[in-house]
Amino acid sequence: MTTTIDSDQKLHLVFGGELEDVSGVRFRDIKDLDIVGIFPDYASAQTAWRVKAQATVDSAQTRYFIVHLHRLLEP
Repeated sequence: MTTTIDSDQKLHLVFGGELEDVSGVRFRDIKDLDIVGIFPDYASAQTAWRVKAQATVDSAQTRYFIVHLHRLLEP
């Protein structure tokens, strides 16, 4: 069975939550992660990330990330 990846589809996941320490990437409680969504391209993922990051600017422990899902799906 051959797996093919549509090269025009570059999926990105945006998520975030409260970190235990701002110098690392360990979340305080993974059950409380905010899964913003999966986006079809980097530009739309970055827009969603920016909105969430700016909304939580007063919470120094809260961070949002963009994960390049398309890189994880390549065979």
